[in-house]
Amino acid sequence: MLDQISIVCRRRHLSPRTEDSYRFWIRKFIYFHGKRHPNTMGRQEVEAFLNHLASERHLSASSQTQALNALVFLYDSVPQQPLGEMAGLKRVQRRHRVPVVLSREEVKAILEQMTGMARLMAELMYGSGLRVNECVTLRVKDIDFSGGVLNVRSGKGGKDRSTLLPERLHGPLKQQLLRVAELHKQDLSHGAGLAPLPSALVRKYPSASTSLAWQFVFPSAVLRP
Repeated sequence: MLDQISIVCRRRHLSPRTEDSYRFWIRKFIYFHGKRHPNTMGRQEVEAFLNHLASERHLSASSQTQALNALVFLYDSVPQQPLGEMAGLKRVQRRHRVPVVLSREEVKAILEQMTGMARLMAELMYGSGLRVNECVTLRVKDIDFSGGVLNVRSGKGGKDRSTLLPERLHGPLKQQLLRVAELHKQDLSHGAGLAPLPSALVRKYPSASTSLAWQFVFPSAVLRP
């Protein structure tokens, strides 16, 4: 069942985090009902589980919504038996709080305590509005110094977008790319340095994974054979 969920998630190009979240809540749902197969359950069992999360577990509105989305996805995709309207569902009321935002002085103080690649990544996320996953998966080809933009691929919702590249980060980023190029050269000499390619691109362009353009701007310390 969980393997089927993974297959459907990947076929629909959902993010790995969404897939992990769906698998987590579906597993919880199955264990809550004594390991019964979802095909033998339906709307009443889903309502009982979600109401348990709200009344007994005291989970937040966002957590209950995640669980609801996972179970709706399960019944829509695998047994293909939509749950329909759940009149007995007790929704947790979402609390609206004023967001906590750091001032420029506070951000500057934090960045001054950081060094090296970690600082550059933090400055890039702050200056360009990147999410953590978007930053760590940024590739060399996605940086456009002449246009002053970063091209984000497969961001939230699987969407591509462009964002501004602060001019003050041009110099540090160019130095980082020089280090990446040198490291990539060393990795290739050891039979490594193959960057993972999205979807079926590796079959269409088998040599692309060895090119510098596809290397990550912030590579892992672990060699990829």
